[in-house]
Amino acid sequence: MRRIVMNFLMLTMILFCQSCEEPYIPSTLESQQEYVVEGYIEAGDSQLPPYVILTRSIPYISTIDPEQFANFFVHGAKVKVDDGSKVVQLTELCLNDLPDALKDQVYEVLGFNPDSTTANICVYADILGQIIREEGRTYHLNIHAGDDLITSVTTIPHGVGFNGFEWVDPPGVPRDTLAQLNAYITDPAGVANYYRLFTATGKNRSFVASPFGSVTDDVLAEGETFLIPIQRNQRRGTEFNPETFGLFERGDSAFVKLCTIDKAHFDFWNTRDFAARNSGPFSSYTRITSNINGGLGIWGGYAVRIHRLYCPPK
Repeated sequence: MRRIVMNFLMLTMILFCQSCEEPYIPSTLESQQEYVVEGYIEAGDSQLPPYVILTRSIPYISTIDPEQFANFFVHGAKVKVDDGSKVVQLTELCLNDLPDALKDQVYEVLGFNPDSTTANICVYADILGQIIREEGRTYHLNIHAGDDLITSVTTIPHGVGFNGFEWVDPPGVPRDTLAQLNAYITDPAGVANYYRLFTATGKNRSFVASPFGSVTDDVLAEGETFLIPIQRNQRRGTEFNPETFGLFERGDSAFVKLCTIDKAHFDFWNTRDFAARNSGPFSSYTRITSNINGGLGIWGGYAVRIHRLYCPPK
């Protein structure tokens, strides 16, 4: 009898909680497509050219193929960047319009992975290098797509680099061919700092950010020197090996790209990474923070510091 009563009470509590929960239904329907912006501008080491990808959103629950994917790119827009000294209009560039040799160079320059680009990706880029890219400078983005206006603003903060690195043996079973990388950084005092991290190896020079947690701030270490474990990142969809995940191969080169970013840029990736970590059949919908007016997405500045390292044999 007691067990029946307990089960009844538990069922009642579940029904009560469900009745109090207000479901969130995303508003992105076929008739309510929004513009999606992904654009970046870098200053510092090994700068990539400023570029913007402009697409339309897709329904929250949908399936697409490469042909449909290509139709979401917005063509013929006027995309302009104001660097404080002049306004530069970006040039639209579609990869399928380029010769294969030049296409590979564009993949490398823009940081795309050629193995994942089956669709015809189109970007708006500063191909002539007219925009002044400096740390501490603010950049206004203005996009005219038909009768619609999309705007945003970002700042490239003053960059911060790592002070030093150390290679250590990974925990657990001894593995002479692998190593873990630790880095030390001194956070400037008196100002809030935000960072995003990428890694690459000598075998694959394409920089990759962690798909589940690529940003951090200085809330717990403001003005102090602290240690950051550096993981060898790999793209989502690649083969996962728990024995080697996050570790570097001894005898190989390693590249660490530390980017200092502003608060709005941090908020975008912080909420996006949270959504990636908590995805699954029982996860809740996460609204990703955006700094785009008239659309969704990110227009972000990077102050770049690239460190080249060598992981010595054991």
